[in-house]
Amino acid sequence: MTTTPTEGLWSVDDVSAYLGIPVKTLYQWKWRGEGPPVRKIGRHLRYAPDQVRAWATQPEAA
Repeated sequence: MTTTPTEGLWSVDDVSAYLGIPVKTLYQWKWRGEGPPVRKIGRHLRYAPDQVRAWATQPEAA
């Protein structure tokens, strides 16, 4: 999976809006090693949209 150059990376605010969860939850997941794949670029967390979508649609582990 690759992100198209025009789509760019999502911020925590973008992912928060897409998933309908608080920004604080994303930071907690990052600290715990949970949630969608994330990269730290400088001081900022960035998410590849295709990876967030794939993570959000995968079945939950029992």
